[in-house]
Amino acid sequence: MRIATWNVNSLKARLTRVEEWLGYAQPDVVCLQETKLADSAFPALAFQTLGYESAHHGEGRWNGVAILSRVGLTDVVAGFGDDGAPDPEARLMWATCGGVRVASAYVPNGRAVDHDHYRYKLAWLERLRLELEHRYDPTEPLVVAGDYNIAPSDADVWDATQFVAATHTSVPERQALQALLDWGLVDTFRRRHAEDGLFSWWDYRAGRFHKRQGMRIDLLLATEPLAHAVCFALIDRQARKGSQPSDHAPVLIDVEVARL
Repeated sequence: MRIATWNVNSLKARLTRVEEWLGYAQPDVVCLQETKLADSAFPALAFQTLGYESAHHGEGRWNGVAILSRVGLTDVVAGFGDDGAPDPEARLMWATCGGVRVASAYVPNGRAVDHDHYRYKLAWLERLRLELEHRYDPTEPLVVAGDYNIAPSDADVWDATQFVAATHTSVPERQALQALLDWGLVDTFRRRHAEDGLFSWWDYRAGRFHKRQGMRIDLLLATEPLAHAVCFALIDRQARKGSQPSDHAPVLIDVEVARL
């Protein structure tokens, strides 16, 4: 089973690119972020033509997450499943695909460490941790895939000195991410690739992509039963090239289902 995550930075602007990528990458499950569409505008028929069921949780101009699957799509939940107030932004969706519980997550950016959005980000991550703790079991196959807007370590940024006192690398953000790992999630890509310089996001400005000046912030975090069955992991830089790309590249893993 090939599971992928991709922040498409506007599905309306990037639909042709996504369709092309689905054609050559052939993922079984895809978690999309930043669709920037209302549910009524989501191109479900286009994905159905390509063999994918889909579910979307959007709000229109901003945010938006989706899950595409050609191995089944059931038990869909939009947002958090707790008894708290609904998240004001469309950032989380769950579904079961081919026997695996899957979440597509678009973690808040944070904007600046003294910004209200940064406090929202930390609270959002804690709410996600509690969701996992109260509703899921780390001994069952589960993957929380998405744009975390956090580089897990200095090895995941092109130059750590450029991010001092900035979001995406601050200690509280990394501690919040570590809390998810402590619950029982594994950074599946990093387990297979220990080397530096492997990024999934590059700023459009200043030729950052071609200079290889990026960050690895798109993660497929999985429980150990799924993580140990991963036989391949890739950041598809090819999808970041060409005309009007997203500023993110897709990240994918292949899972040997027989080992689950």
